[in-house]
Amino acid sequence: MLHLRAIVPVDRTDEVCAMLAASPGVTNVVVIPGVARSPEGDLVTGDVAREAANEVIETLKRLGIEREGAITIEQIDLMLSHSADRAEKLAPGYGDDAVVWEQLRQDVQDESQLTWSFVVFLALATQLAGIAALIDSPVLVIGAMVLGPEFAAVAAICYGLVFRGPEMVWRASRNLVVGFVIAILVTYVCAEVSAAIDVIHPGMLDRPRPLTAFIYSPDRWSFIVALLAGTAGVLSLTAAKSSALVGVFISVTTVPAAGNLAVAMALRHWNEIRGSLLQLGVNLLGMIIAGVLTLLVQRAVWRLVLRRRGRTTAGTTP
Repeated sequence: MLHLRAIVPVDRTDEVCAMLAASPGVTNVVVIPGVARSPEGDLVTGDVAREAANEVIETLKRLGIEREGAITIEQIDLMLSHSADRAEKLAPGYGDDAVVWEQLRQDVQDESQLTWSFVVFLALATQLAGIAALIDSPVLVIGAMVLGPEFAAVAAICYGLVFRGPEMVWRASRNLVVGFVIAILVTYVCAEVSAAIDVIHPGMLDRPRPLTAFIYSPDRWSFIVALLAGTAGVLSLTAAKSSALVGVFISVTTVPAAGNLAVAMALRHWNEIRGSLLQLGVNLLGMIIAGVLTLLVQRAVWRLVLRRRGRTTAGTTP
């Protein structure tokens, strides 16, 4: 269940309450008149089955609540209520399968911003990956994969492509490219300094590295893994399964490829530079393709669920 809190202009409170009462997926509706001060209005709260959230949010937006008031949706960790159980049963589909599109849009948009923390985490992850390539350490490769924050930008690109948001696609793509360029440059400079003081040397990349060779040797399996990881990543975001998302991070070699690229540039290993660039591109392309297809399937399936339950499809897309 989700908790709805809305600041509603006084002249629209009755209309909002009627809409909530008509929705079988809404229960525990409470109205506190005149308590809101900025913006002014009544406070209307209620508990909404996740499956019914899109319809409720879209209707509230059509009533202008987003512009003249406020709409807040929060996750409820525990609720003991027979009426809430009934609302969940009456709502179409299953909560774990339902995608709250506005929540997804806000999540991927916020987490893909080119913030200081985004760049720092990506740079740290890339440096870990560079060290992993030098000492042939799969443990450090996994650490770099988990630390990298790049999947949020990939998910934002997928969302923008599906819902025709060119601005989001452009912003997320730019942030992803700029983030990787900065991370690679930082790692390259560190590698150059390390080479100058004889901490690392070209021979470290010449020797066999069977445990980490996959990060600069892309093949068909790289693309297949990227497709699977992209699908799992989008599903984990839409279903709020954070544990599954960690598994996605460990599956793809975007950050390890970037780290190996930076080290190979510093040590002038041209073959590995080409291989790392190709690995990075294959992974990003595979995840974007799979993410777009996953969102399209989810949207189509949910429309079918609503249609079979005799409900309109209004509100199922942002």
